[in-house]
Amino acid sequence: MPGATTPQTPAAPSGRAAQIRAGLSDSFGVGLGIFPLGIALGVLVIQAGLPWWLAPALSIGIFAGSVELLLVTMLAAAMPLVTIAVTVLAVNFRHVFYPLSFPLGRVSPGLPRAYSVYAMIDEAYATYVLMPPERLSSARIVTMQLASQAYWVGGGLVGVVFAQLLPHPIEGFEFALCALFIVMSLDAARSKRELPSILLAGVAVAAALIAFPAQPLLPALVLYAALLTLRFFWSRRREAGSGTDPGTGTEPEAAA
Repeated sequence: MPGATTPQTPAAPSGRAAQIRAGLSDSFGVGLGIFPLGIALGVLVIQAGLPWWLAPALSIGIFAGSVELLLVTMLAAAMPLVTIAVTVLAVNFRHVFYPLSFPLGRVSPGLPRAYSVYAMIDEAYATYVLMPPERLSSARIVTMQLASQAYWVGGGLVGVVFAQLLPHPIEGFEFALCALFIVMSLDAARSKRELPSILLAGVAVAAALIAFPAQPLLPALVLYAALLTLRFFWSRRREAGSGTDPGTGTEPEAAA
């Protein structure tokens, strides 16, 4: 229509200092969740009887959130290296696909881009993947990721100090990670479409406990991955045969 105006997307803050401030502002909400998890990591390291420096070492060398908590548990249990490697791969495999849609093109080539790939945690991806590219800059993205890692490392150190000041260990604290995954599973169970996946997980764990009682984790992961693959192809074949949309499970609308 004549005279109509097109909504303008807010431009990126001008100037490097403004971009850094914007990145710090982006990190504050993320930090509210990352810092307490870092504290949990530090406490868990001490209560597992591992050296205190493992908390900052994991936070700097890996920086992968829940995987670090899982690693502490596996290291304390002296699990085989192959089991640890496969478990980490299974838990963090989603990160392989993040760079396909993350605005890496807005990050300067070289060291900034390499760090951005390394620090592409879930929170950074969720913060910037849908933000208009014209509002992004290398300084903003990298600042947010650096701040997020600082929250994680700082929380781990606070957790280490806190755990050492406690007169007695917190009973059951090692169950924190298991509880986290249980909550995530219950959240997924709210969708009836995912109930078969949960049942398959139970089948995989039960079979692994029976067949490999000493080291059930790795067989359970491998069996679960195989069962999920079979379920995927079976679902696609059934939906194709019934004429439903594979993405939604609903029948396509008839042409007018």
